[in-house]
Amino acid sequence: MIRKIEAVVDEQGTVKLKEPVRLSAPRRAVVTIFDEDKAVKVDESALLSEPALAHDWNRPEEDAAWSYLQPGR
Repeated sequence: MIRKIEAVVDEQGTVKLKEPVRLSAPRRAVVTIFDEDKAVKVDESALLSEPALAHDWNRPEEDAAWSYLQPGR
C-alpha cells in the first residue's frame, strides 16, 4: 500500500516526518523537495476523492477499456 506522508528536509538532508510511521520491515521511499519555503496548498477534495476513484478505476474492466491508449501493452 502506498502512503503519502508530509515531511521536512533540513539543510543537512535529514528527513523529518510530520507523523509517526510504523513498518513491518524496511521500505523504499521517494522524497519530493519543493523549491518554495511556503507549504503547498493542496485541493482537499482531490485528496478525499482519490480512494473512491481508485476503488472504481482500479479494475480489470477499466484497464481493458483504456488499453488502446497504452501502446506498450
